[in-house]
Amino acid sequence: MNELEKYRVEQAPPTIYYIPNFITKEEEEYLLHQVNSAPKPKWTQLSNRRLQNWGGLPHPKGMVAEEIPKWLKIYTEKVAAIGLYGNKHPNHVLVNEYLPGQGIMPHEDGSLFFPVVSTISLGSHTLLEFYHPIKSENQSCDEKPETSFEDRFLTSILLEPRSLVFVCDDMYRTYLHGISERTTDRISESIANIDKCEIDKSVTELHRTTRVSLTIRHVPRVLKSKILFGKK
Repeated sequence: MNELEKYRVEQAPPTIYYIPNFITKEEEEYLLHQVNSAPKPKWTQLSNRRLQNWGGLPHPKGMVAEEIPKWLKIYTEKVAAIGLYGNKHPNHVLVNEYLPGQGIMPHEDGSLFFPVVSTISLGSHTLLEFYHPIKSENQSCDEKPETSFEDRFLTSILLEPRSLVFVCDDMYRTYLHGISERTTDRISESIANIDKCEIDKSVTELHRTTRVSLTIRHVPRVLKSKILFGKK
């Protein structure tokens, strides 16, 4: 854990850790091959990306656990060994594929998960952006926010290929996170983790290619299938 402190992003609220080159180029190619070799039914197509769930499908009533394949389990164990999950162990991996110009609206992961989320990026960079919460105490979920996302922008984190990021504490519980739908990203000193990135610091713009993210989490509430279906 003391070694981990050098990866803490000091320019962001508590707590983000950013580890560049967490995996090798060869590991990246291996993981991309495994993702792209998954059976077609494993993919879920959304309007702005497609995804795979491994380990089960998280649900408020509980997740029916499924075995995580060995090619992913190697990395859930490697991430768990860092120690930020405490005595918990990651049991779910969400694989997202983003084409250039695709993203995800600002959102929170919520109470379905232990409040530590880790993501390995493959293939391309992206900017992970954080925002102040939209909903106030007296505002219902159906009401439009009084201010735009731009007005609520907090900070951004550059996620390079082969990097690992941990989002914990208030950065998980309090703030929203998302990825803007664009094909290029402006690179500047305003990016909270720019000092920890491996890119050439003279670069001012990066062009996105296809990115695959492995989001590794722990789902506390797990059900056995016989309980879910009312069997004894």
